[in-house]
Amino acid sequence: MIKAFFVDFYGTLAHEDGEIVQKVSKIIYDTGKAENTSEIDGYWWRDFQSMFTDASGETFMKQREIELRSIQHTLEHFQSDADAVELADMLFAHWVAPGLFEDTIAFFQNSPLPIYIVSNIDTADVEKAIAFHGLTPSGVFTSEDAKSYKPRPELFEMALQKNGLAPDEVIHIGDSISSDVKGASALGIRTLWINRFGKPVPEGVECITELSQAFSLIEK
Repeated sequence: MIKAFFVDFYGTLAHEDGEIVQKVSKIIYDTGKAENTSEIDGYWWRDFQSMFTDASGETFMKQREIELRSIQHTLEHFQSDADAVELADMLFAHWVAPGLFEDTIAFFQNSPLPIYIVSNIDTADVEKAIAFHGLTPSGVFTSEDAKSYKPRPELFEMALQKNGLAPDEVIHIGDSISSDVKGASALGIRTLWINRFGKPVPEGVECITELSQAFSLIEK
């Protein structure tokens, strides 16, 4: 019997920071030495992912620290004199006040089950974003709490344990195949990939296109 929804936040309930990332890349391009912004995006993402993947337990770093370091490394690599703190602050401003997807409020208002946010983000940032929009989750669990990032199991395990839930009593909804689908599924949690933009659906992945569709799947 399904007793709760676990839901990712950025990319699932709220918009990601893609537009801000594009602006930051353009600033680095205008002030540095790169062939194009795609070259900057690729280097920045690889550097971020390297630190992100290694951040667990004693080596854990918060998202803000990883982001600031990755921007600084990117500026150095492309010989840009832009200010890393100013660029990072552009992203951080989005994190605490992101736009919501159109179906998010109705999902919270109409859900027959408790909704727990399970997010790869710093606790203070997601709490500010939740308060900014007046959302009312039954609980919030972050990578900072677990000292680990999805798809590693620790964050999911913490959310289950703190609420006395078994993996087969939860449906997790997320927009990331790697972090949400693979991470939750590895623990035996039924996972719904929210595919808002018509991407090809990988084999074996259960997909929804809007949040409310999860309600009809509770008993299945």
